Formats: sequence, C-alpha cells, structure tokens
Amino acid sequence: MRSLPKFDRRAVLTGLAAATLVGFDRQALAQRSYQSERPQTFSGSEVVTAGHRFFGGTSRGLANLVERATQQWGHPSAYILGQEGSGAFVAGLRYGEGVLYTKSGNGDTKVFWQGPSLGFDFGGDGARTMMLGYRVRGPDDLYRRFLGIDGSAYLVGGLGMTALAADNMMVVPIRTGVGARLGVNGGYLKFTPSATWNPF
Repeated sequence: MRSLPKFDRRAVLTGLAAATLVGFDRQALAQRSYQSERPQTFSGSEVVTAGHRFFGGTSRGLANLVERATQQWGHPSAYILGQEGSGAFVAGLRYGEGVLYTKSGNGDTKVFWQGPSLGFDFGGDGARTMMLGYRVRGPDDLYRRFLGIDGSAYLVGGLGMTALAADNMMVVPIRTGVGARLGVNGGYLKFTPSATWNPF
C-alpha cells in the first residue's frame, strides 16, 4: 500500500501567495483596462469656445453654465450643436436635430431627438441648443431615452440648462430663448439616427 505524501505547509503557503498575486494582477489589469476605456473629455474652455461660435453674443452666460456643469459633473466627453422646436398646451412635444462632436475620433455625426413633456407651459418656441454629453463615446451611446433629473433648471444670461440621464450617462441641454418653459422637466428626450415624428 502506497503511503500518502506528507503535508508540505511551505508549498501550500507558496501556492496561496502566488494565487493571491495573480488575483491582484488581474484586478489591477481590469482597473487599468477600465480607465483606458474612459472616453477623452473636452476642457471647459473648448466647450465655451465652441458654444460662443454657435450662440454668438451669450458667452458670459454660457461660461457660467459650463462652469456650473463641470463643477457638478466634470468635463464632457461629447457635445451636440443643433436646433429644436417645441410646443405645448400643458402636455408638450419637442423635436430637434444637430451634430454630435466627440474626442474619441469617431467623427461628427448627425443626430435627432424627440420627447414629450408635462407641466404648466403653453405656446411654442424654437431655440439653438448645445448639449453636453458625459460618458458618451459616440452616437450609439445616445440612441436611447434620457430622463430628466429632479426637474433641475438654471437660468443665466439668456441661456437655460437642464439635465437628463440614462445608463450611467448624462446629457445636459443648454438652450437659448428660455422662459417659463424651462421649468418643464417632467419628460425625456429620445435620440435617434434619423428623423421621426414619433416621440415615444
């Protein structure tokens, strides 16, 4: 009858230490991989410069809103420049189109958005819109519904800012021509690759 090998405490401890180190290496590699996948971001000055060219003479209000946004959510990884129109009689609809700009080298892409709203607003308006995108890498990240956050809204120098979120991403529209309608944040925006009349 064969004798069983003796228990080698040193070999077992060495094996456990090696396994632990492999685990730490994998965890560090995963952390490095996650950080490398984080999209590049635009600086506040880059966003303000693009917005100033787009909006014209509203640079002071834009700079204040961009500063507020970066303090609250950091630097955006994308932004959209476009136009939109909306109308409401308590319940409202909003339609828009613009171009998505990213730092990831995916190119500039035409995008469209639609969405319903509810609130105490009446009439219609049109506005130039700049949307800051957070953790947005490209157009495929946008093609979903972004819901309003806490109905938050800020008015500075003829510009208004709201915030919407979906799947750990955020879109922060900055609009001109704002008024009482900016208080209507009980809704969402749905982004699509082509124009559609269906806001749902």
